[in-house]
Amino acid sequence: MKAWMISILTIFPLTSALATVPSTFKQNNVTYRSYFGECPSKSSGALALTVMKEFEKNHSLKDVKEKILEGKLDEKHFLSVYKINYNPVIKTLNMHFECPAPLMKVQVYKSNGLEQYSAIMADNGKLYDPSYEHLMRAEKKLLFELPLLAMSVDQLEGSAAQELVELVRQTPMEFRQKISEIIVNKNAELTIIFGLGGKATSVFMGADIWEEKMRKLIKVIGYVEQNRRYPSSISLVNAKKVVVKFSDKI
Repeated sequence: MKAWMISILTIFPLTSALATVPSTFKQNNVTYRSYFGECPSKSSGALALTVMKEFEKNHSLKDVKEKILEGKLDEKHFLSVYKINYNPVIKTLNMHFECPAPLMKVQVYKSNGLEQYSAIMADNGKLYDPSYEHLMRAEKKLLFELPLLAMSVDQLEGSAAQELVELVRQTPMEFRQKISEIIVNKNAELTIIFGLGGKATSVFMGADIWEEKMRKLIKVIGYVEQNRRYPSSISLVNAKKVVVKFSDKI
């Protein structure tokens, strides 16, 4: 069972979070409490109901754990961390769910480019069904557009994907929200497309030391925005040389 160390936790009664909980779940004087963190309440509420129904059968946490593991319910309900425990003295079952933050939309393609699928990559580096984004938006827990990442299956299974997750996570939110597309080509060269001043700016990052280059890029973007001149492209392929090109004339 995955665990979560709780220092300060406000737990809400499940009956106040879920209007669809049947009253029969309290027939044995068991109190159910839940905390959903930043999870969509719709999906986490459905999982909480499943947990309650399973627990009501035999009051067995072991049965609940097996139910979650066998059905991969943590994945289906977008959980990154969960903790469920029962206090028999006060007859209280606590459910604590946490979900990752959506980071990027992903288009995954095979080397032939013919087959592909879509997913949401979260800040834990895992892929989730695209419906996760819709749930988060519906509950206003995601308020900005996610950048689109295009990668091959081979690249996704390698180290490049995790490097990109760390790169985007460490990028300040004000700059992250300006990223519209991220592309990794077959040579593992990274291109990031920013929306600056209503224009698209292509940034060529090469195939290495992306974090170092991103720090330089943030400074460059800050400078061009301050001067309200937006380049058509920025090249950081050579980490020692930044090349900025403008399509317009002063």
